[in-house]
Amino acid sequence: MAVNVGYAPMTGVWNLAGWPAMSVPFGTHATGLPIGVQLIAPPGGEPHLLALAAQLEAAHPWPRHAPRREPARTA
Repeated sequence: MAVNVGYAPMTGVWNLAGWPAMSVPFGTHATGLPIGVQLIAPPGGEPHLLALAAQLEAAHPWPRHAPRREPARTA
């Protein structure tokens, strides 16, 4: 559970309340940082969440690795 909270800290609260929630990648910022979107459905809505996530991935495939970041340079 601790790993899940660190990865997507807000979805656990919804899941404990009985509302299925998931966080999925949705692109990258101009700086290269990943951007995600949180999806929430009413109780019993897991099939809808999974279908929506599949549609998002089909429209914009998710990278299977973390973006490469150059270390900050010090002056």
